Amino acid sequence: MKKFETLFKILIASFTIFVFVGCEIDSFAEEDEYSFGDITAPTNVQVSAAIVGKDADNPNGDGSGEVNFSGSADNAITYKYVYDGVETLSPDGNVKMTFSKLGLNSYTVTIVAIGKGGTTSSQAVTVEVLVTYSPPAELVAALTTGKWRVKAEEWRHMGVGPADAPFPYWWQANPFDKASTGMYDDRYTFYADGKFSFDVGPDGQIFGKADPMEADLGGDRGQERNGDNEYTNYPYESFDATWSISAPGGVETINLTGLGFMGFYVGSHDFVIFERSSNRIVLRNVGSGGLGWFWIITNDN
Repeated sequence: MKKFETLFKILIASFTIFVFVGCEIDSFAEEDEYSFGDITAPTNVQVSAAIVGKDADNPNGDGSGEVNFSGSADNAITYKYVYDGVETLSPDGNVKMTFSKLGLNSYTVTIVAIGKGGTTSSQAVTVEVLVTYSPPAELVAALTTGKWRVKAEEWRHMGVGPADAPFPYWWQANPFDKASTGMYDDRYTFYADGKFSFDVGPDGQIFGKADPMEADLGGDRGQERNGDNEYTNYPYESFDATWSISAPGGVETINLTGLGFMGFYVGSHDFVIFERSSNRIVLRNVGSGGLGWFWIITNDN
């Protein structure tokens, strides 16, 4: 009889535990049900184009081929521009494009507003732009010869200064200063047909400022910022973009589309040329923080 009573008590206790655990599981399941609210595609997409140098005497611009696009939309989180199959991300809806086809030509550019859940809405604008600048043959020949890289072995291969400075007044890198980063094995190839190829190298990593990298390249990718708000070894994939050369105000400039960059990612894609030869070029681009970043690149590999 005592054995039966003991068995009965065990069964009752087991049943109680089962019911309690079952209720807890149901409770947790109910707590894990989240609401994201209504997912509504962006509306009221607007886009405008301001051709650089446009005035009463120059209705199609100053011949540089530069156009500043500005867009907005209701319920948009971010934006991207699409031209000729190339996408350019723009968190604030603004972007500069440089067209390089000589003469007066029409270009249709589409802005895509991106909302919650990846919903999208778009609007296109067509501009007629005059391009009168033709880059020097020797510069094109140099760029399209071999693969280019940051010249890590040279003093000042990377530097920082004012956005309008001709020299990195504030800091200059010593040879191989940034050997612990993902920068030195990156390679840049300029093709004669206008294609630009960025090879991340065997380490599969790049180097840059954390804020524009997160905004443009896909979050932190599991990386931690260093004391200078940089990602030193940010995992990324090789990619393609396009390149062209313009000369606004007579200053030779390499323009890259999409996410194209050289050296260290700072969110901008236009590189002013200060010095150049067949195997060495000194450049400056201006980052999203307003600083001037200086580079020496070479095709000696």
